[in-house]
Amino acid sequence: MNPRRSISSNPASTVKSRFTNGFLQALLRINRQRITSTTAYTPREIFRGYLRVKIAADVSMASAIGSRRAWSRAILRKVRSHGRDGAQVRRMSFLAMRKRNLYGNIKCVEDAGFHQANVLRKLVPGGEAMDMCCLLGETAHYIKCLKTQVKVMGRIAEVFST
Repeated sequence: MNPRRSISSNPASTVKSRFTNGFLQALLRINRQRITSTTAYTPREIFRGYLRVKIAADVSMASAIGSRRAWSRAILRKVRSHGRDGAQVRRMSFLAMRKRNLYGNIKCVEDAGFHQANVLRKLVPGGEAMDMCCLLGETAHYIKCLKTQVKVMGRIAEVFST
């Protein structure tokens, strides 16, 4: 039996393992860069740490998927452009994220469907330029990957909390 063939027969496990390896390496880099301080962390430092871990998780998942999906290409393109420009990731407070009005005013059923598609386009990376069929397929794949990401991160948290 060819070992390479057996690995590729279950793509979900390879994506999970590639994500896990990439994410753990990113967490190690973040931990090495962390300033060791004896004082308590400020809310700003905590939020910056949150952003670093979030970006590490997103980039690790997008890298594990590769360029096969539009959402993964969009995440990698966004991170590369921020790195090239020297710009930091847009800072948004948790409160501002919660207050964001996704649905707005809906006038009729047709507008509601169109509006919900636009909301979905905002939620899926790279969704702005997709037609409805591609958007639904990318959304399904993105949700599947997010579930994998949550499971792996939960397992990492369990291991390090014991």
